[in-house]
Amino acid sequence: MELTYIEKIKEAASFIQKKLGTVQPVIGLVLGSGLGDMANQVENPVAIDYSEVPHFPVSTVEGHEGRFVAGTLEGKQVIVMQGRFHYYEGYDMKKVVFPVYVMKAIGVQTVVMTNAAGGMNRSFQAGDLMVISDHLNMTGDNPLIGPNHQELGVRFPDMSEAYNREYRKLALELAKSVVGDDGAPLKLQEGVYAGITGPTYCTPAELTMLARVGGDAIGMSTVAEVIAARHSGLKVLGISCITDMAVGEELEPLTHEQVVAVANRTKPKFIALVKAFVREVKLG
Repeated sequence: MELTYIEKIKEAASFIQKKLGTVQPVIGLVLGSGLGDMANQVENPVAIDYSEVPHFPVSTVEGHEGRFVAGTLEGKQVIVMQGRFHYYEGYDMKKVVFPVYVMKAIGVQTVVMTNAAGGMNRSFQAGDLMVISDHLNMTGDNPLIGPNHQELGVRFPDMSEAYNREYRKLALELAKSVVGDDGAPLKLQEGVYAGITGPTYCTPAELTMLARVGGDAIGMSTVAEVIAARHSGLKVLGISCITDMAVGEELEPLTHEQVVAVANRTKPKFIALVKAFVREVKLG
């Protein structure tokens, strides 16, 4: 007999908890393309490949390791997702957000969602980081479509503050003291993330449209996961690494390898900011 979605979440969570032993994560970190090295900062790490976890999909994208790493970071117990799942890989939305509900089931209270994104705001430049203030769901889908599981959350979740206001304020304040390996201070932007399905990058006309309706950055992840996080009562901080400029009128050809390369260069500042947030954030 086919297991229900809730039963699959519980089985996956039970498996992970047994693997973690005494580690009880309270913060989840979801790492986007080129940002997976953040997991190397975790002390006394316990690694679990996604392929081991019951009912888990497999990450197929370059720059996504495809495993959990749990342990201690800046005095708090965390679980890091080195790689995520995307709609464009052929997974349905419920599969894409499955790990979010699993993290909630093992005791996570707060998630830091990160991604690589194209900058549509002309005041941005490649290498900036952006705190996500809000999002535009341009995927044409929603992970909550279908029967609602009351055990996971309410039928009609409020999204008036998808990205926690206090978390955003804290990140912007902490950024003032972050300096990169090059000695330059971190330039932390704030703006609206437009989530698309991919896997194609946008046309100039599409980018112009999205910028005109309020998008500051664009990417192929995060939105569905944030919807699931808020559905389940998790608080969210979102951070985009601006890996390229996606201004419609000035668009140049782009490859995934270029995206990962810029994310790699930005990593020191990204890691410093995330570590500072984990250290300073108040939970509960």
